[in-house]
Amino acid sequence: MRLQTVVYRAHDPRWAWAPNSGAGAATHGGRFNPVGIKALYTSRTFQTAWLEAQQGFPYKAQPMTLCGYDVDCENILDLTDNVVRAANNVTLDDLGCAWKELSTRKIEPPSWAMMKRLAAGGVVGVIVQSFAIGATASDVNVIFWEWDDVPPHQVKVIDDAGRLPKDMSSWV
Repeated sequence: MRLQTVVYRAHDPRWAWAPNSGAGAATHGGRFNPVGIKALYTSRTFQTAWLEAQQGFPYKAQPMTLCGYDVDCENILDLTDNVVRAANNVTLDDLGCAWKELSTRKIEPPSWAMMKRLAAGGVVGVIVQSFAIGATASDVNVIFWEWDDVPPHQVKVIDDAGRLPKDMSSWV
């Protein structure tokens, strides 16, 4: 499907100069990407982005940079849809697996195997429910494995006023 919307991401302010790099996810891995594969984790609402970024500590808020992204992206799968999940052989157990615990034990999480299979088939991102602590059914994320500043895989940070820093020098 083609996704045309605005999504949000809250991230560590030190990385405000590279809000769409995906390097942090590649370095540490995530629910939907193994170490070594870039991913851009975004949310459908800024509230969900904040919830995701706080890593389960919503009452001990840490500083975050909240960015919006203009999306015009083809080859997205909406895995919140039961029919789409079934057609792509994806289960809720795959999506919600204990990925961190499995990867720590050197077992490939089902969510990583799913990501590799879908990406090999041309899928560049997925829409999924949030698995953050405190998330409800209305908390939805969009994870991209391939993106650019222009269509057909556009995920472009919105910074019309040029407020984001251009490099890391603001932290020196």
